[in-house]
Amino acid sequence: MSLKVLTFLVVGATFALYIYIAIRSKAKNTGDFYIASKGVHPVLNGMATGADWMSAASFIGMAGLIAFLGYDGSVYLMGWTGGYCLLAMLLAPYLRKFGKFTVSEFIGERYYSNTARMVGVICLVTASVTYVIGQMTGIGVVFSRFLDVSYANGIYIGMTIVFIYAVFGGMKGVTNTQVAQYCVLIFAYTVPAIFISLTLTGTPIPQLGLGGTMADGSGTFLLDKLDTILVNLGFAAYTAQKMSTLNVLFLTMSLMIGTAGLPHVIMRFFTVPKVKDARSSAGWALVFIAVLYTTAPAVGAMARMNLMQTIQHGEVGSIDGNIEYAKVPSWFKSWEKTGLLKFEDKNGDGRIQYYDEKGLKNAESYGWKGNEMVTVNRDIMVLANPEIAGLPNWVIALTAAGGIAAALSTAAGLLLAIASAISHDVLKGWLMPNISDQQELKYSRVAIGGAIIVAGYLGLNPPGFAAQTVALAFGLAASSIFPAIMMGIFSKRVNDKGAIAGMLVGLGSTLIYIFIYLGWFFIKGTNMLPNTPDNWLFGINPQSFGTIGAILNFIAAYAVSNLTAEPPEKIQKLVEDIRVPIKAD
Repeated sequence: MSLKVLTFLVVGATFALYIYIAIRSKAKNTGDFYIASKGVHPVLNGMATGADWMSAASFIGMAGLIAFLGYDGSVYLMGWTGGYCLLAMLLAPYLRKFGKFTVSEFIGERYYSNTARMVGVICLVTASVTYVIGQMTGIGVVFSRFLDVSYANGIYIGMTIVFIYAVFGGMKGVTNTQVAQYCVLIFAYTVPAIFISLTLTGTPIPQLGLGGTMADGSGTFLLDKLDTILVNLGFAAYTAQKMSTLNVLFLTMSLMIGTAGLPHVIMRFFTVPKVKDARSSAGWALVFIAVLYTTAPAVGAMARMNLMQTIQHGEVGSIDGNIEYAKVPSWFKSWEKTGLLKFEDKNGDGRIQYYDEKGLKNAESYGWKGNEMVTVNRDIMVLANPEIAGLPNWVIALTAAGGIAAALSTAAGLLLAIASAISHDVLKGWLMPNISDQQELKYSRVAIGGAIIVAGYLGLNPPGFAAQTVALAFGLAASSIFPAIMMGIFSKRVNDKGAIAGMLVGLGSTLIYIFIYLGWFFIKGTNMLPNTPDNWLFGINPQSFGTIGAILNFIAAYAVSNLTAEPPEKIQKLVEDIRVPIKAD
């Protein structure tokens, strides 16, 4: 059976499963739609949270970043996983005890201000829309390669599927669907990794294969060989730190606190019956997430090894003038059709030379007329890895289904967070407070439809690779939402004016910094300064600026609060009550 037909069957089967679950889980009221009526078991909630969390950035983009960044890619692992620990310990139980539907509602109630609530909505929507662009990018990449569908049409299909199960089921349907999507994506991620680890190192456990020796009997460690290959081709060693220590620190912190401030993840903890269940589901989610996150470094390193050895030539590590070059492989030609991979045959030999032109001085002596790789989209590394390694078609089809599941699961959670903020906070909480439960449910479904259209439009013109775009979303959440929630839980002194000032300063400063180097809505050519380390303020990458934005948020909030009246006494008691354990739980 051909790869195309097999992929259609596998992906089609998963789509049918998602739609079936959505129809069976149709939301009947706003409680079902927003928080699944607080009836989700902690283990299932942990699995759904894992799917919600492991987006296209995790499944497709993260290993691609690690493959090209090497050691520096570890900041994504540390930041995203560490942030989840912050969320589980510092925020989730308290927010669940507070008992509201949305993050914005918590901000509005805690800071006794409808204005604060609306500013919270702005922060939530800004971060969530940026995040969902990365999911649409992942969907387009998968469809354009494996299903012979254009990038744009792939996004349209993804939008339709999300619309069906998110609009019908709300949080109840999304939760049940995400449990199925977790099973699909984790199986699709680990099976190819096991095959590739066996091929390269003879070890079926990828985590051990990463630190193991090559299966060719040379006794060379995989990472040592990869370092040698890259250094000989003029690249920096894979295991060397290339990012400045300041950026490593700031980016890790931005990802951590951004994680703890992501509304679509926080909402998951509103769906469990008790406060202790919020803690329990957070622990289970970490277990489910760890399966993929401990596998990703091995996938990234092995993908880079396979790429370099396949497109360069047989023995890359020993450039001596007597080299047997390989012809352009069939997998490369398949991916070229998507526009995500491209080379220019400068010397007309029908082969691909891929090296760092600045570092490799002897290129011309080998007949190389320059680096022939014109485009290498990092988002293809996980998806192309099974093809590069020559794995069976069913493994490749499974990988495609997993990539789509990861993107759809997170997109649904994000769109639900956006729609909930619009219908529950803006309409019910402000503009139309007297609407009935059924009217609010109707407006929630309309809001999801509108959010899907906006997300699809932005996904057609993404600002960068999936994981890079998502990193910007984390910076926005880190600078705006996380400080407001933290101060709302742990500080009685911060008042409404301080919270509003902090959120606006944090979000505004981060957006301005991003726009200066990446342009308005990240459109190329609209940036004020080139996005290079020489131009960055104090050498801080735009992806790392969320940490600075968060610091400015805290400073502004405390400064304004100390210059204005204290919060009402009932609010101060509310803050104390949030942190008191409930014996019944």
